[in-house]
Amino acid sequence: MSIGNQILSNQILMSAVASWFIAQFIKMLLELLTTGTIRVERLYGNGGMPSSHSATVCGLASSAAYCYGIGSFEFAISFIFAMVVMTDAMGVRRETGKQSRLLNMMMQEDFWNFDDPDKLQMRLKELIGHTPMQVCCGAVLGILIAAAIQLIFYH
Repeated sequence: MSIGNQILSNQILMSAVASWFIAQFIKMLLELLTTGTIRVERLYGNGGMPSSHSATVCGLASSAAYCYGIGSFEFAISFIFAMVVMTDAMGVRRETGKQSRLLNMMMQEDFWNFDDPDKLQMRLKELIGHTPMQVCCGAVLGILIAAAIQLIFYH
């Protein structure tokens, strides 16, 4: 069996990758609907609705449950991994985004009065973490995609 066929036959991998890709595509569509502009960066950037991190790890864990059962080692590992990633997305990463927003405002006001204008050229990325709703929507999306992949391709 070729590498390509092995990858495509890996239900757990396909569920996780499809969940990530669909979540990122939804982010780009929502950006288009809300601002009227297409930002290709939304296809690979983090932050925003829905959380692609949550979608990916929940697709991974759900697919592991379908393949090996909820009592399996594979499900246990992927479930714990999903919980850690989703907690991080709402906690540390969200706070980092808030701090970036504050630092950008301070730099815009020339708060530190830098003599070197090159130091103020780079803005910090503000869209880093997620709200609980973005994480929940990503989680539901990942679970639904894993279920759809199970029913359509591997049943």
